[in-house]
Amino acid sequence: MQITVNGQSHEIDVPPEMPLLWVLRDELNMTGTKYGCGIAQCGACTVHINGLAVRSCQVAVGAVQGEVTTVEGLPDNGELHAVQQAWIRHQVAQCGYCQSGQIMQAASLLRFKPNPSDQDIDYVMSGNLCRCGTYPRIREAIKTAAASLQEN
Repeated sequence: MQITVNGQSHEIDVPPEMPLLWVLRDELNMTGTKYGCGIAQCGACTVHINGLAVRSCQVAVGAVQGEVTTVEGLPDNGELHAVQQAWIRHQVAQCGYCQSGQIMQAASLLRFKPNPSDQDIDYVMSGNLCRCGTYPRIREAIKTAAASLQEN
């Protein structure tokens, strides 16, 4: 079967019911997407399919229709995405384990809602857990990224 990830087409020989997460990590060696809980409750495995944030641990690779984007493919033209830049500016990461999922969820939020309120951010990001509790920094980074994207 064929899958497009970060703009590159890949031929993979796996069962169609294999979770996308394991295809990314084990077959394509893209380890930026993390395994957290395996039941779509923590958000660590968040990737985009056609720009929409999904939990890759619960998406069968055979069901993927469209392009998959991982945190490795988020940068635009070699530049860090506005969300990634804001994450650095606000020093969001503490242990860092959840951050790729957080970043992917935030980038999807801003794609569909370019100027989110605090309530929008809290609602959309509520499915992405951070054991270190960096939620206030996450919210501020999303606001900064939104402002940056609106300037460009």
